[in-house]
Amino acid sequence: MQTPFSPASPAQASADEQRRDILSACRSFFSASQNNAAFVPGETYIPTSTKVLDADDLVNLVDASLDMWLTAGRFARDFERLLPRQLGKHGQALLVNSGSSANLLAVSSLGAQMLGGLGIKPITRGDEVITVAAGFPTTVSPIIQNGWVPVFVDVDASTLNTTLDLIKAARTNKTRAVVLAHTLGNPYRADLVSKWCEQEGLYLVEDCCDALGARIGDRAAGSFGHFATLSFYPAHHITMGEGGAVVPRNAKWKRVAESLRDWGRDCWCEPGQDNTCGKRYEWQLGQLPCGYDHKYTYSNIGYNLKATDMQAALGLSQLNKLERFVAARCSNWKKLYEGVRSSPILSEHIEPVIATDGTTPSWFGFPLYCSQAIDREKLVAFLEQRRIGTRLVFGGDLTKQPAYQNVEFRVVGELKSTDRVMRKGLWIAVHPALDDTKIAYMLDQLEQGVRAQLQG
Repeated sequence: MQTPFSPASPAQASADEQRRDILSACRSFFSASQNNAAFVPGETYIPTSTKVLDADDLVNLVDASLDMWLTAGRFARDFERLLPRQLGKHGQALLVNSGSSANLLAVSSLGAQMLGGLGIKPITRGDEVITVAAGFPTTVSPIIQNGWVPVFVDVDASTLNTTLDLIKAARTNKTRAVVLAHTLGNPYRADLVSKWCEQEGLYLVEDCCDALGARIGDRAAGSFGHFATLSFYPAHHITMGEGGAVVPRNAKWKRVAESLRDWGRDCWCEPGQDNTCGKRYEWQLGQLPCGYDHKYTYSNIGYNLKATDMQAALGLSQLNKLERFVAARCSNWKKLYEGVRSSPILSEHIEPVIATDGTTPSWFGFPLYCSQAIDREKLVAFLEQRRIGTRLVFGGDLTKQPAYQNVEFRVVGELKSTDRVMRKGLWIAVHPALDDTKIAYMLDQLEQGVRAQLQG
């Protein structure tokens, strides 16, 4: 057997050398393959979101593929260990195949059958979960898919987030949890919501899919709930192509979510490992015969939501650049905000969304409202014709969406701000691929679009 101090075999040494050569060639290829065409205003499209990749990303991706370990492996273990530190947490994250799967996993964990055995009361069919109508479907759909009743509350129009007072007003004896996203990287006061949830015996899930790097006071968004969820789709702060993660509050919640992610099994062995518990053939669970293989014992109704090591390798490289990406997004948001405020016509007819008091956003986009004098659809068409990407604020009012017309839900309040989001809101880019020339063009065209409507 080879020891740590013995030389590698000739075959292994040759393979290691070939790997180094391949990875060196990847760096050269990346540099040679980049399209460095100059930005042409009105011709070069400015997307609302885009991935920002470098040679390190390609090297990690190819390095993982050379292992031919196609499920989660060494890169996934490192990513799951390092990611919680971004939220000021210890322990281990759970890598999944998308941010939507992360939401499904975190929310479903609140009703897992395993919770009873861990001394935690699960949410059951017909219980209520408070959320907002002005959001993204995959924050809300897992509530419905679990047989629970979403209770929709309004948002504060100035921040796109709800408030603790609005949440409190929706509380009934059926309320069991609060599930909310930090909208477009602008955090809600999860510190206040979390404290109230603890007092009321409620669960909290923080959807941070658009908000990696945001802060509430001196703590990271995602550090307050029983679970935080993240997305690594190419549009997001860091990417692994498709991918996401769940960051649990502690080991007990990790145990539950990991089971649901991995088919609902009771076993917690890593891929390729056996008998981590030391008694694989000694368990007595359910009505199975004593000694039934623990790797094939299921304590939850679960899924298979795992990701690959190639995805994790890309995410691990991207994680090293997160601080720079967040700084660029915030700088770009500030330039757009100051540009709108310094323009007499824009300051009158365009209202940017602002940061929630007591928070430091990690902006995903530059959200804004059109005044009553401006037709949003005409402004969107004007910007898109001039090659500036736009997006509406997700689903607008989800209670108006066709998917929810035959779904049981409850609404508290009139959703006036949600209606404004639906009718007058949109957002444009702040991603790190922007530069001052592009931002100046965006502001100029935004002003021209507004002016064109006012002049009729």
